[in-house]
Amino acid sequence: MERRILVVEDQKDIADLIALHLGDLGHAVDVLHDGPSGYSAAASGRYDLVVLDVMLPGRDGFDIVRNLRIERVTVPILMLTARSTELDRVLGLELGADDYLAKPFSVPELQARVKAMLRRIEMQAAERAAPPERLRFGELEIDTASREARLARRPLALTAKEFELLQHFARHPGRAFTRMQLLDAVWGTTFEGYEHNVNTHINRLRSKIEADPANPRYVLTVRGVGYRFTENGTPR
Repeated sequence: MERRILVVEDQKDIADLIALHLGDLGHAVDVLHDGPSGYSAAASGRYDLVVLDVMLPGRDGFDIVRNLRIERVTVPILMLTARSTELDRVLGLELGADDYLAKPFSVPELQARVKAMLRRIEMQAAERAAPPERLRFGELEIDTASREARLARRPLALTAKEFELLQHFARHPGRAFTRMQLLDAVWGTTFEGYEHNVNTHINRLRSKIEADPANPRYVLTVRGVGYRFTENGTPR
């Protein structure tokens, strides 16, 4: 299925390369080279996915992601960054990016990440067609219809991926998942070597739903396996 993809990258040669190879996958690709126009296009609702560089003239990628999510624009975002430090990667994910790719990157990896993100769009559409659920585990409530979560009746500021991860756990209480299983279920990929992204999201999710993230009550570590969600509570 053809999807519309926006590429916001100030280096023309890199932008053209990305557009060429995403076009090879059968998608319609538009390219912009600065932050302000990239933000306006990303917020327009015309695109199924945005490939967004961090270092842009006029407005950087972090600011674009932050404000898109504040405005409740939920388009999936793949961030490109020349910064390879964990802090920068975590910042992008915390602000609401769905995935990131460090420069320099290979074309097959770029295509694999985009394919995985677009598969996830199709999976989400199928999930939305399923009957809505309201799940409750102690003070934690998850509404799958509105895609909202509350703790002690207070709304939680979760990113799209954090909510999807929490929802997946809550629909399978007591079941242990490996990181690869979570990648497949939540990110739509089984890209090896990418399990650290699961760890990052688990840590961020715990920081928002756990009173003491070091001693979690909801998202539990299963040694030698991965993670499982508490069996306590009354999903309904």
